[in-house]
Amino acid sequence: MATREFLILPQRRPGPLVIVIMDGIGYREDVEGNAFRLGYTPHFDWLWNNCPRTLLKAHGTAVGLPSDKDMGNSEVGHNAIGAGRVYAQGARLVNEAIDSGRLFRGKGWRYVVDFCKEHNGALHFIGLFSDGNVHSHIDHLKKMIEYAAKTEGIRKIRIHILLDGRDVGETSALDYVIPFEEFLKKIRAETGADCRIASGGGRMVITMDRYEANWKMVELGWKTHVAGEGRRFRSAQEAIETYRKEIPGVIDQDIPPFVIADEKGEPVGPIRDGDGVIFFNFRGDRAIEISRAFEEENFTAFERVPRPKVAFAGMMEYDGDLHIPKTYLVEPPHISDTMGELLCRRGIRQMAIAETQKFGHVTYFWNGNRSGKFDEKLETYTEIPSDIVPFEQRPWMKAAEVTDRLLEGIRSGSYDLIRVNYANGDMVGHTGILQAAVIAGETVDLCLGRIIPAIEETRGILIVTADHGNLEEMFERDKKTGQIVRDEQGRPKAKTAHTLNPVPFIIYDPAGKEKIKFNPRVKTPSLTNIAATCFQLLGLEPPEIYDPPLLIFEDKGN
Repeated sequence: MATREFLILPQRRPGPLVIVIMDGIGYREDVEGNAFRLGYTPHFDWLWNNCPRTLLKAHGTAVGLPSDKDMGNSEVGHNAIGAGRVYAQGARLVNEAIDSGRLFRGKGWRYVVDFCKEHNGALHFIGLFSDGNVHSHIDHLKKMIEYAAKTEGIRKIRIHILLDGRDVGETSALDYVIPFEEFLKKIRAETGADCRIASGGGRMVITMDRYEANWKMVELGWKTHVAGEGRRFRSAQEAIETYRKEIPGVIDQDIPPFVIADEKGEPVGPIRDGDGVIFFNFRGDRAIEISRAFEEENFTAFERVPRPKVAFAGMMEYDGDLHIPKTYLVEPPHISDTMGELLCRRGIRQMAIAETQKFGHVTYFWNGNRSGKFDEKLETYTEIPSDIVPFEQRPWMKAAEVTDRLLEGIRSGSYDLIRVNYANGDMVGHTGILQAAVIAGETVDLCLGRIIPAIEETRGILIVTADHGNLEEMFERDKKTGQIVRDEQGRPKAKTAHTLNPVPFIIYDPAGKEKIKFNPRVKTPSLTNIAATCFQLLGLEPPEIYDPPLLIFEDKGN
């Protein structure tokens, strides 16, 4: 590859290469609403001002998403870092499958739809109800409903909506619900199909737990969607408006569950024997547990009452090794030869560490959507259990405990490469609470202050980067003017979604004998360039299949 013809490899350092992923901390110059810049971050500032650094793209086509209007996210970001090149990601794969008709010809779709027809059952859709394009997209849902009603002749369709307020505006639910009701009205008029919203609730309250952090969320989702148990309303709009009046300041992700009832007060859409169920999220982490609840025979997380006999499918295969779910609509990207896999082949000892909220990202997603290790002897995966409390109440989360274990790993001499994720920036950023977000950023900086001496002591190398932005942009901005959006009292409107900002990339190499420069031939550096760069810093030739490395090494005497 032309970009590598003049590269030399550095001398291998005695200590480990440590990659710090500051999850959800992008780079933005503007201070207003920038929780990271507003905080006291002396250690990051020192690294930024004194070490080789650049900015990386972490969104859009650079990481495999459909367009440059699409925000990055933790799943895609860790996929991109671990894979070392661009792969088409969930939303893009689903778009292609729907537009080509491949989804509707596939075994997964046919299994669910044919089961409904055979048993004269209803077709249920459950998933995140927005166009955030991080976990799902409402357009995918609408196209499937339309095809089911118009082409397949399904007569009864029920939708169970999980309100977002995280990847989109924090109180934007009605912006989706009201037009969607008009869409369903049109489908009913054109086809005679009985299409209705049946239940719902906030994504951080029901159904969408991840990493087995809180199975109670999934159990509550089961009671709401399947059993039709819960507070009843005549419409989703009524439910949302009522909860907003009763719980001042509540945002969409935290809205309690609701069940839609008919004029007799009976739920319009509990899931029954003979029904089909499609979970339409394409991202896996928050889809695995509800999929297990529908599919597993020996399931012990909670008692499934009732447990109807249904045909279940996910939008994608959420776990390729454990094959969850067994049936899915769209094939996932097949990511082979990831950084972790190829480094194992070279005998490189690796450690991955994070708290529960991001543990799957430094393992499963980093490894190309693959569970388990490539080599039991060479790899150590360490999970620090997360607290089950609202993140704004403890914005420091488990960063100190993660750092304790990280420092043990650095000083042990047992690892050549260590990857660590600090979840604070993303998880606290999603709350929309600026004060908590500032503390979250300062917490990560405190941890950097503990890591730097360990790198110096062991003569290792430190990379500081992120997977996407969030914390650096806590206020909504008008898309046309760029001005901060304010409420009637003049207060900035909180932003809870990810951003389109680049992320920092810093290298601290206290023991290095070479002068580090950034490769001018890498015109648009992105997360996919990190893997080849790590090979460089380990003194290894980067794989030709990877996007080129970011660095050039020169003798300091030149």
